[in-house]
Amino acid sequence: MEDYYITKRPVNDELVNENIRFKEVLVIGPNGEQLGHLMRREALEKAYDYGLDLFCVAPNAVPPVCKIMDYGKYRFEMQKKNKEAKKNQQVTEVKPLRLSPVIDTHDFETKLNHAKDWIADGMKVRIDMRFRGRLITHIEVGQKVMDEFARQMSEVAVIEKPAVMDNRTMILVLSPKKTK
Repeated sequence: MEDYYITKRPVNDELVNENIRFKEVLVIGPNGEQLGHLMRREALEKAYDYGLDLFCVAPNAVPPVCKIMDYGKYRFEMQKKNKEAKKNQQVTEVKPLRLSPVIDTHDFETKLNHAKDWIADGMKVRIDMRFRGRLITHIEVGQKVMDEFARQMSEVAVIEKPAVMDNRTMILVLSPKKTK
């Protein structure tokens, strides 16, 4: 039975069994009772007597706190929780949309309709406006176009990041309104 614990290797050099290098530890039993301050070797022997592992739950405490538990079961439960949390995580897609400071009315309406569709699908929309050549001297024209775009989107979207200049590009990020 003891060979099992010697050959068992913890993942990621976790503080389990033989990897615990503290001289003295505070030991908590498998049922949550406090077994007191024990030397490392004594704590390991206690854990082996129960047929379980010694796992360091608070390595920074003085003295470090170790618990006698089934480490394999504990790891399995933690992996299960992490997998469940990852599954329930919601990933929001950000759709890019490029405007020009001198955009025509029809093109503006088309881009506006695309953005509304994406917002209705729950996606965020990132609007980029690139200032090329001499247009960089007329940033106020591009700002008016961005403000108009944001105003027309205000019924279905909220401004997550207001229009700001980044080198020669003005960026605006819109996200869907929260529904109750």
